[in-house]
Amino acid sequence: MAFKFVALLALIAAASAGVVLPAAQVYHAAPAQVATYAAPAPAVLKTVAHPVLAKSDEEYDPHPQYKYAYDVQDSLSGDSKSQVEERDGDVVRGEYSLIDSDGFKRTVQYTADPINGFNAVVNREPLVKTVVKTVAPVATYAVPAYHH
Repeated sequence: MAFKFVALLALIAAASAGVVLPAAQVYHAAPAQVATYAAPAPAVLKTVAHPVLAKSDEEYDPHPQYKYAYDVQDSLSGDSKSQVEERDGDVVRGEYSLIDSDGFKRTVQYTADPINGFNAVVNREPLVKTVVKTVAPVATYAVPAYHH
């Protein structure tokens, strides 16, 4: 009888102390997440509500701005490219260039805004300029024979 009394007190002590074993984690797409944990003893359940993390209005930037640029000139691999971009509110402007596989340098200048949408101007030019040489014709002269 004493053993049953000690076992009952141990069960009550564990339940009142909140000793729980975590169940499998549950993820919900609902606005509030609720996880259920089961105690090691007979079916005692404890429910804990977790706060939902959401962006507050303080984190909203009504006029976002950024600028960035990079340039890669790798003589070992021949990789050559660059980009510059700037955002001021809803207007984005930028330019990038790269070497196409056919030996042309492609340069793209672009803008994007809510009124005109995305617009780009693409220019291509050969890396090696063609040089045209003009060679004057060689004149030939007949030399009279010298008789002595």
